[in-house]
Amino acid sequence: MNIYVGNLSFEVTAEDLRQTFEAYGEVASANVIRDKYSGQSRGFGFVEMPNDDEGQPAIKNLNGKELSGRQIKVSEARPRADRGGPGRRGGGRGQSGFGGRRRY
Repeated sequence: MNIYVGNLSFEVTAEDLRQTFEAYGEVASANVIRDKYSGQSRGFGFVEMPNDDEGQPAIKNLNGKELSGRQIKVSEARPRADRGGPGRRGGGRGQSGFGGRRRY
């Protein structure tokens, strides 16, 4: 089960996430997502727990709890395909690239 953990303090490490979630069962992996240029935490991460019977209680019990001074948001991670939305791809102003007006 892949678990999303949001509203993380910038000081939280992958090891902090691992230790927090291990109270509920086996943790296969724990990652804090970082900016690829600066290396700074982006304030969210993912925890992989192989057993849903352990992952669900972790989500229920850790959502809203404080970790390093911040109230974390914990939920089942959605597949990438579900994260889109209006305006996520393309310009939305027509195909011509001129605000919908074609100039010849």
